[in-house]
Amino acid sequence: MRVLVVEDEEFLADMIAAGLRRDAIAADIAHDGRTALAKLRLGAYDVLILDRDLPGLHGDEVCRQVVEQGLLTRVLMLTASGTVHERVEGLGLGADDYLTKPFAYEELLARVLALGRRARPALPPVIERAGVIVDTARRLAVRDGRPLALSRKEFGVLEVLLRARGAVVSGDDLIEEVWEEHTSYRTNAVRVTLSKLRAKLGDPPVIETVPGAGYRMGDGPGAGKEPGAGVEPGAGMEPGRGTR
Repeated sequence: MRVLVVEDEEFLADMIAAGLRRDAIAADIAHDGRTALAKLRLGAYDVLILDRDLPGLHGDEVCRQVVEQGLLTRVLMLTASGTVHERVEGLGLGADDYLTKPFAYEELLARVLALGRRARPALPPVIERAGVIVDTARRLAVRDGRPLALSRKEFGVLEVLLRARGAVVSGDDLIEEVWEEHTSYRTNAVRVTLSKLRAKLGDPPVIETVPGAGYRMGDGPGAGKEPGAGVEPGAGMEPGRGTR
């Protein structure tokens, strides 16, 4: 999942983004409305966390333009005002959800995850394929009953591959879904993360490499035995700049 945090209070924006990244969610930041709209037009974000009281271009106008331009991003609006009138007005602008400051991070995360599920084709919070189970709500992963201790990037990559339901996912698509902006596939970040993820998943391999195309989750034992599936170009190299 990819989230854009738009908040002019830099400390709060950094805190929210850091929390989301710890929970395997790619999070970018903008501190004003115009920058937010520019990022939204360039990148595909599942959820927009939008402070309503932005200086310059007000959060209301950002929300209005998101709706008018037909962007598929779900909007979670933040405000210091918790009156019923303010909430109704914000939802009337096209926001999908509303959260009043101050808020508990756990509630923010729950709302972001719920909106993220609505931003893409509906899938259950628990996804399973080839003996691998991911519980996206509780951020847990197991294989054949064995808990997997995954980093946030490993968890994110595994979730994206499972959600693809056997379809090929390119390296660029994984970067777009799991990493923050300014990360390039040329950094080897995806290949190194996949190498570590495969090691933790163990044998038999379940993640296939499709030469020249990307990666996919196979259907069962031996799924990863295509030519080139066991060797990652650049595996063992240090991730490049931009890896989280």
